[in-house]
Amino acid sequence: MEKKTARMTLLIDPVKKKAFEELCAAQDITPSQIVRQLIRDYLEQHGADYATRSQVSKTTYTK
Repeated sequence: MEKKTARMTLLIDPVKKKAFEELCAAQDITPSQIVRQLIRDYLEQHGADYATRSQVSKTTYTK
């Protein structure tokens, strides 16, 4: 598990941002949780290795 966090800034179309935030709220999940899961999935899909990578089988965050 990660011990520290780092900030990532990205630019996104305001209409997509609003729709994303509304969908996350409707699913009772934060946008940050979804973005972190997307990054983990992308890293796994491409076989990237990193220090905090879980050694157990992949689990997808669902609520």
